[in-house]
Amino acid sequence: MSTFPGPDGAAVEDLLRTLAPQVLGTLVRRHGAFDACEDAVQEALLAAAVQWPGDGVPENPRGWLLTVASRRLTDQWRSERARRDREAAVFAEEVPEPGPDEGRPGERDDTLTLLFLCCHPALSPSSQVALTLRAVGGLTTAQIARAFLVPEATMAQRVSRAKQKIKSAGARFVPPPPDERDERLRAVLHVLYLIFNEGYTASSGPDLQRGDLTAEAIRLTRALHDLLPDDGEVAGLLALMLLTEARRAARTGGGGLLVPLTEQDRTLWNAAAIEEGTALVTDALTWSPPGPYQLQAAIAAVHAEAARPEDTDWPQILALYRLLARLSPNPMVTLNEAVALAMVDGPAAGLDLLRPLDGDARMSGHHRLAAVRAHLLEMAGDLPAARDAYRAAARTTTSLPEQRYLESRAARLNGGDDDGKS
Repeated sequence: MSTFPGPDGAAVEDLLRTLAPQVLGTLVRRHGAFDACEDAVQEALLAAAVQWPGDGVPENPRGWLLTVASRRLTDQWRSERARRDREAAVFAEEVPEPGPDEGRPGERDDTLTLLFLCCHPALSPSSQVALTLRAVGGLTTAQIARAFLVPEATMAQRVSRAKQKIKSAGARFVPPPPDERDERLRAVLHVLYLIFNEGYTASSGPDLQRGDLTAEAIRLTRALHDLLPDDGEVAGLLALMLLTEARRAARTGGGGLLVPLTEQDRTLWNAAAIEEGTALVTDALTWSPPGPYQLQAAIAAVHAEAARPEDTDWPQILALYRLLARLSPNPMVTLNEAVALAMVDGPAAGLDLLRPLDGDARMSGHHRLAAVRAHLLEMAGDLPAARDAYRAAARTTTSLPEQRYLESRAARLNGGDDDGKS
């Protein structure tokens, strides 16, 4: 999908991204053949991207896209000689009538079912992410490839393999059965969380953040919240994204150097996003059992409430991390809990909590363990050990902004300058 100049073009692009999963869902539900339907929708989106900015948005834009995509499917299947007589006739003459819940053709929203399909358990997390961005997000393969810093051909193969795996698994375009729904929804939430995290702190490359990915993750999660307003974890994930994204403008300083939370200019934080995110998680926690995303959002809200770093309610944050560790234990939770514990009981307590992670295979060579240890050692006054830990973290990260930040911390502790790396 192209990016259009001017406000009208931006509005058209937003509309197309919103409609893309709805049109694709309708086609797949009616005709199956996910791969062919997805290609047809991409062609319809391209046609709209060319025509709508100049000609104006049609009165029924979803119907327009559905009609164009259906024609593309008809043309495609008619061109396949071996099946032309049989499938073209079936497609042209036996299109199922809309169900009683559809109203006008194409008005039923199948976005949730499409999300479940893209996050099918047969797919790896990376394939789920790629297929979700392509089919539900309406991004082109080239856009996804640029976001994840891989060649377009590589991403095209990943998307193609994902479609083939769904086909081989015999997946049908229907909501998962009740006994699988919660597990599949957790997979959907995890994929959206991965998309957001990659945008908020890019795992590699020259940029710390990729606003296009965080914006897309928030848009898709907001759409999911509209579909499932009574799910506390969906609300929690949306709140977490809003509260985290609210700090984006303050996260980098001159030269793109990373600015840690305690040193950020909080007047740059997005007050509207903080207000919305705080309201979402506060409301969800009043009627929903607390889940991992709600607890992370609650922690982010506590940080957002502090006008100055020294005003942060660290005992409350520590209590929330301890509850999160019981609900969803993982090394990253332990890392954050160690920081909170250090702020409450001193750095030695935090360092003690980190020690078991040295033997955790999931953390082997991970730069965040070394970075947190360096921070706590610095708090404890062991500057030589902190400097070595910062350097170890810098050597293992693939993010250039994080590398520059860690090297600058080490250089500062060495009493020298940062060699211009800031």
